[in-house]
Amino acid sequence: MGPSQKPNVCGRLSRRALGFFSRDAGMVQRTNLGILRALVCQESTKFKNVWTTHSKSPIAYERGRIYFNNYRCCISSVASEPRKLYEMPRCSKSEKIEDALLWECPVGEMLPSPSDYKSSLIALTAHNWLLRISATTGKVLEKIYLASYCKFRYLSWDTPQEVIAVKSAQNKGSTLARQAGIQQPVLLYLAVFHVLPFSLIGILEINKKIFGNVTDATLSHGILIVMYSSGLVRLYSFQAITKQFMQQKLDLGCACRWGGTTGTVGEAPFGIPCNIKITDTPPLLFEVSSLENAFQIGGHPWHYIITPNKKKQKGVFHICALKDNSLAKNGIQEMECCSLESDWIYFHPDASGRIIHVGPNQVKVLKLSEVENNSAQHQISEDFVILANRERNKNENLPTVTASGRVVKRSFTILDDDPEQETFKIVDYEDELDLLSVVAVTQIDAEGKAHLDFHCNEYGTLLKSIPLMESWDVTYSHEVYFDRDLVLHIEQKPSRVFSCYVYQMSVPPFEEVIETRLFTKASENYLKMIPLCLNNKIVQTHERAVGNVLNGVGSKMLEVAGNAPFGIGLCLYMTEEKKPGRRSSLKLLGLKVFITKEGAYFEVVSEGVSPKFGSVFQERSLNLSIT
Repeated sequence: MGPSQKPNVCGRLSRRALGFFSRDAGMVQRTNLGILRALVCQESTKFKNVWTTHSKSPIAYERGRIYFNNYRCCISSVASEPRKLYEMPRCSKSEKIEDALLWECPVGEMLPSPSDYKSSLIALTAHNWLLRISATTGKVLEKIYLASYCKFRYLSWDTPQEVIAVKSAQNKGSTLARQAGIQQPVLLYLAVFHVLPFSLIGILEINKKIFGNVTDATLSHGILIVMYSSGLVRLYSFQAITKQFMQQKLDLGCACRWGGTTGTVGEAPFGIPCNIKITDTPPLLFEVSSLENAFQIGGHPWHYIITPNKKKQKGVFHICALKDNSLAKNGIQEMECCSLESDWIYFHPDASGRIIHVGPNQVKVLKLSEVENNSAQHQISEDFVILANRERNKNENLPTVTASGRVVKRSFTILDDDPEQETFKIVDYEDELDLLSVVAVTQIDAEGKAHLDFHCNEYGTLLKSIPLMESWDVTYSHEVYFDRDLVLHIEQKPSRVFSCYVYQMSVPPFEEVIETRLFTKASENYLKMIPLCLNNKIVQTHERAVGNVLNGVGSKMLEVAGNAPFGIGLCLYMTEEKKPGRRSSLKLLGLKVFITKEGAYFEVVSEGVSPKFGSVFQERSLNLSIT
C-alpha cells in the first residue's frame, strides 16, 4: 500500500490561518512541522554549509545548541549563522564539567521559580558538584554537593526529563590492595534525583557481596540492570529496592546526622550519605545471558533482543517475548554480509514497536505482529528495506591469461563494507519531521564522500539527499545530527582534534537573485516564447507550460513553494472567473520571473493581489528547459 495524497503546503497554511484544526494545541505544532517537512524535502531546497569550526576539546550538540570547552561555551545554531549564547568563566581542572544533560520544562506542573520554566543544563563537575545551569545565559541556578567517598562521572536519564541517575566511576582499589589480592566489595554508586524541583531519592551502592562478580550496573526506567563478565544480565525493581533497603529518608538542604557527623544534605563538605544499602539479594525480575551483555527491551507487546552468548554467534540476533522467553516466529535475524564492522539492531525510537536492523549495504525495518490464528505468538516480518546504491565491481571474477596462454578465472569476494562501495554508517530518526536519516559513505580516489538521505519513516521512500561537502575519513569517529532544518556533523580526528560542520536549509531564490522581470498583458512578449539570459545560457518557457500549470491547480489556490523572495507562510488566492456554460477558471494578470544561480522561477500575479505578494508556483524542470 503506497502513501496517501497529502494536502499541499498552501492548503495547510490556509487551513491553519482559518482555524480549521482541533482544539488540541499540539495539532497546530504538528501542522507546522508537516509544512516544514514538505519544505525540507522539496526538490529545490538546498542545505548550505554556513559554519565550520575546530576545537581541542570535545564538541557536543543538544536541541539547537553546540557546546565547546567541556560545556562551558554554548553556541546557538538556530540563527542564520551560529552565534555565541554564553561563555562561562575559566575554571580549574577540578571544576571542569564531566557530563551534562539538557532539561526542558515539563507541561502542566507548577514550579517554584520563574526560571524553572526555561531550559536548563544539568551538569556534573569533576569535583562532584551537580549544577543546574541556565541554558540561555550560563548562570548557575542550583548547586548540590554529592559526596567525597567516590568519584561521580556519568549522567543519564532514568525517566526522561523526570529522574536522573548519577553514576560513579568503578572502585578498583589502590594498586597495593590489588597486588595483595584485596578486592573492594563496593563496585560503584548510583545517585538518583527527581529534577525540577531537585529532590533526592537516594544513593545506592552496588556491592559484590550481594550481587556476586558483577562488572557493571545502570538504571533505566525504574529498572536496576546488573551485568556480569559471563554475559549474564539481571533486572531488579529499583522502587522495590528503595522501599526495602533505604536506611533513612534524606532531604536536600536539611540538617542530618550520619555516622556520628552532622551536616546539611547536599552541601560541602557533608554531601549526601549512601542511604540505600542492600543487605540481602533483592527479588529478581528477569535474567538472560547475552554476548557482551547486549540486551534491549521494546516492541508491542514487550519483546527483547539478545545475541546468543557465543563468540561465533556475533551478528546473530534473537527476538523473544519478555513474558515467557519464547522466540518469535522468524525471530532469528542474521544479515548475510561479509564486513569488518558488524551490523547492529535496535528498537525503532518512534515507539511504533518496529525494529531497525542496519548492515553495511542495507537497512531493514522490521515489524512485530500477531501470528494469524494464534494471538499468543508473534512474528517478525519486513516492513521495508533501504538498499545502498551499488554497482557490481567490474574487476570481480575477471579471467586472466598466464604466460603459457592458459586462461585462469579469479574468484574473490569483496567486503560488503569495502570503502569503494557506498556503505551505510549512521541511521537516525528525526521525530518531529518523522523522517529516517541515513548517512552513506563512498571512497572516491583518496578521500571519502558522504551524503545524508532522508527517507519516509512509514514507507522507506527516499525523499531527499544532501551531499556533505567535507571529506569523510572512515577511520575517524563521526556523529551526524539532523534537527528540523539543521544538519550538524561532528568529527574527531587523531590527537583529539574535533571539527564541527553546520548546514542549514536554504530555499532558492531567497538568496542571490540576479535579475527580476515582470511580464503583463501589456507586454509584447507576455506568455510567449520568452528568452531569458542566465549564465550565458538561454532559459525558455512557453505559454502552454504556464497554462497547463494553472489549469492543473484544481482549486482557488496555487501551491506555495517557499521559494518566493518575500518569504514563507503566505496564504494566497487566485481570482476565480466564472462564465455561463463553462467551468470556472483562474484569471491571470501577469508573470514575474526570478533568475538565480540555481535557475529561473515564476511568480504568477493574480487579480486582487498586489504584484509584490503575488501567488507563487515552484517551477520544475518539467516546465523549464535550459538549452
